[in-house]
Formats: sequence, structure tokens, C-alpha cells
Amino acid sequence: MQLSDSELEVLKALWEKNPLSARELHDELAARTGWAVSTTRTVLERMRTKELIIRSEAHGLAVFTPAKTKVEVLGNSLSHLFRHVLEVPGSLPVSALTGSAILNADELAELDRMLNGRKRKS
Repeated sequence: MQLSDSELEVLKALWEKNPLSARELHDELAARTGWAVSTTRTVLERMRTKELIIRSEAHGLAVFTPAKTKVEVLGNSLSHLFRHVLEVPGSLPVSALTGSAILNADELAELDRMLNGRKRKS
């Protein structure tokens, strides 16, 4: 499933900190997106329908968490891009992502294993 830029912004915020209420999420995103509160709520509802986020209750307040990990979502997106759009055979260049602001070394290694079928080091 290809994600919109809006959906990726929400997921990035939720991967960094969760669970968050719609208002907390809006406050996290407002500076970089310029969204109105109603836009944030609309994006959240669309993402719930697509099963990208999970809504639960905490102290009587609706809160949201990502339904999939960062590596799962990014791995699927990268795999689709490299395999189906660019038609790249063989190993995928995960090393090109070194220096990413949102992926740490462990996540890069997990992404490499996911995309290239490598075994986990003991």
C-alpha cells in the first residue's frame, strides 16, 4: 500500500511518540504541516479505515498508535519502489539510507534483512 505524504507525517510523529490523542498529534504536526485540527482528525479517520493506525482509550480519551512498525512500512514502500517501479533485481542499496534522521543503525540492519533476506547476526 502506497502512503500519502499526510499519512507518512502522522506515522512519523506516532513512531517518535505514542500513544497520542488527536489534539496532541495535531500539536506535534501543526508547525510542519499547517493543518487545521479538522484536517488532522480527517487524516486520522482515513488512516483508521485503512488500518494504518489503532485507536484505543486511555483515561477516557481516544489515543492513537501506529499499526505497523517504521521498518515494516518503510520496507514495504522501498521494496515496491525498487522491485516494481524501478525493476531493480538483486540486493537493494539499504546503505544509501545511512545518515537518515529517522532510522537508527538497528532499524537500518532490520530493513536490510527485510529487503535482502539476510539473517540476523547473533
